[in-house]
Amino acid sequence: MIGTFALYLSLFAGILSILSYIKTANGEKKNLSKGRIGLYFSAAGIFLACVMLMTDILQHNFENGYVWSYSSRSLSLGLLMSTFWAGQEGSFLFWTFCSAVLSLILLSYTQKRKLEAHVLPIFLAIQTFLVILLIAKSPFKSIYEQFPGELSPGQLPNDGRGLNPLLQNFWMVIHPPVLFIGFAAAAIPFSFAIAALWRKEYHSWLSSAFPWVLFSGLALGAGLMLGAYWAYGVLGWGGYWGWDPVENSSLIPWILSMALLHTMLAQTRTGNLVRTNFIFAILSFVLVIYSTFLTRSGILGDSSVHSFTDPGTIVYGLLLIFLLGSIVLGAAFLFLRRKELKAIAKPMHWLTREFALALGSFVLLASAIIVFFGTSLPIFSTTQVDPSFYNKMHIPIAIIMTLLIGYSLLVRWEQEDGMFLREKSWKSLLASFIGTVIIGFLSEWDVMYLLFIFAALFALFVNLEIAFLTIQGDFRLLGGKIAHMGLAVFLVGAIISGLFDQKKTATLELGTSQEIFGYTVTYNGKYIVEGNKTAFTVHVEQGGSSSVLIPMMFETESSGMMRNPDIKSYFTQDMYISPTGVEENAVDEHGHITLFKGESTKVGSSMVKFAAFDMGGHNAQSTDGGTKVGATLEITKGHEKETVVPYVIYNGQDPKYFGVESKLLGGKIEFLSMSIGGMGEGRSAIQIAIKNEGEIPLTGSKEALVVEASVKPFISLVWVGTLFVLTGFVISILRRKRADVAV
Repeated sequence: MIGTFALYLSLFAGILSILSYIKTANGEKKNLSKGRIGLYFSAAGIFLACVMLMTDILQHNFENGYVWSYSSRSLSLGLLMSTFWAGQEGSFLFWTFCSAVLSLILLSYTQKRKLEAHVLPIFLAIQTFLVILLIAKSPFKSIYEQFPGELSPGQLPNDGRGLNPLLQNFWMVIHPPVLFIGFAAAAIPFSFAIAALWRKEYHSWLSSAFPWVLFSGLALGAGLMLGAYWAYGVLGWGGYWGWDPVENSSLIPWILSMALLHTMLAQTRTGNLVRTNFIFAILSFVLVIYSTFLTRSGILGDSSVHSFTDPGTIVYGLLLIFLLGSIVLGAAFLFLRRKELKAIAKPMHWLTREFALALGSFVLLASAIIVFFGTSLPIFSTTQVDPSFYNKMHIPIAIIMTLLIGYSLLVRWEQEDGMFLREKSWKSLLASFIGTVIIGFLSEWDVMYLLFIFAALFALFVNLEIAFLTIQGDFRLLGGKIAHMGLAVFLVGAIISGLFDQKKTATLELGTSQEIFGYTVTYNGKYIVEGNKTAFTVHVEQGGSSSVLIPMMFETESSGMMRNPDIKSYFTQDMYISPTGVEENAVDEHGHITLFKGESTKVGSSMVKFAAFDMGGHNAQSTDGGTKVGATLEITKGHEKETVVPYVIYNGQDPKYFGVESKLLGGKIEFLSMSIGGMGEGRSAIQIAIKNEGEIPLTGSKEALVVEASVKPFISLVWVGTLFVLTGFVISILRRKRADVAV
């Protein structure tokens, strides 16, 4: 009850604040204090709701339907707390919590700039809509209300359903919160842009909004890469990025925020790209809402491995209204101000930095359109876009983008100077050419990929040179250069690891070493760990260096058999082991093999199927007067097939068993015993042994672990590049903060 009350308190306080701020913006200054009071109470209601839900989670209050659905007593404290955002309702509440925290920061921030009355009603309208979603999809419904008929009144389960085993990982504690911080922060540049259009101030808003564009870009980028590392190291995707629709839906707004970042720089220095900045600021947030719609509406339930299921008609409708409302609000203000925006547009010259930034931003827009098309296609068609579509389409985009990263730093603002460009670029061009030739000789490359390597090296060398000069001056200006270098390193790592990734399915017999891609790999056994997961011990050795990998497999009700890989990382490559199955030993300690009727069993390198009993000799006397019963065995080895029939003769005394020769098994099959319907669950079975010419029983196959092994060269560059990009963002944000304090 308290949690629900808190949401309604936030709703009504938010509406009061919005109306009061609008009146203040229209000249009724006495309403300013009401706007602030409403903001404080709206945030307080959200904070109280969060406290109540977290209390229910920590106290295992399974009367709460949300708590029962996602938590359990067996979860560690960190994972238990992460169930707060594991489901639809909780994740909406956490997003709203992030928004409430930012609203308090934004209040102080806009007060200093005298923008409070115009920026905050926009931001609070978004926050209040999130509260409406929470009231419609509440995390405070009782288990009896949320799951009617499953429990009688007063009956409480002793434990919850628990967190999805796929989510029971350290990254669950970090990845979703970081992404939701980015989602919440993306609303701030949008709010500044709408406020600027409202106030008819088309330039001054940039300095206020720019730090928030940096912050939302940092949070969204960090969230994306944390998710990528989670997928690579834990979820067994075989890579860090699969162009999954839910991945893409978060990537698109990040791409647009990066485009906005660069066009804002151009307008700040030259006054150009005014309309472009408003469009990008609006689109970057609209695409966050679109991402939410795709992820939370259930519309991609059949297309994505980790989208949410259908939340219900009301929430689906509200998400659609949220999306359309954001589009209409932005489009309406752009339409109203179209003449004034057109009047201040200025032409640009080709050999200038502002033109390079504009062109680069529109290349990013092209990337966003491609990803948007591929992601949205399942909404309108049963067809799904193959990941190769994105890879092929992005190679030319990546080449142009990385060339422009270097080029933009070699030309001047508003000045065309070809001689200056040649003088500044020749060193980086020469170094990039030499580096590309060296890399090209080391392996076979397609021309497009060599162009890509050249472009990435060009961006890297240009930024290295400028970074060296910057260090000698003001090191606080290094942020952009470090981020650009990181992007170049990331792209080189992505292309090399993707092109030269080697994969192989291998069967690792217990205790037997095997060479895989230059590594000596040995499977040493399995054991059960927490969560009823089967862990496999795999010893990996190369060049005197050895380590033990522990890949795992486990069964889930929702997703079936799941696999966690394990990785041995070297500077130049990763050895990646992902389990796919276990082949159990078919031979017991006596050398006997039990075959069940209708089932196949692996024996050595062959498969043996006990197909049926051969009753052709039943009631027919054999040569010694007994009754003959055979067992039809179908043996396959590769493309070869063989059928043999060992048999038994009953003559009123002890049965006599007769074996047969098997070419594929490489010995004689001895028939030891048979049971018709007498084994477990009424199954029929026979027992055999396989002996060679020396009458020595063959041991058959040992227990074996089937794995997908792969080597991913220079994938470390992906993670190093990511760290450089994020570090560049942090430096830039700190620089803007210091500049703000100085002002």
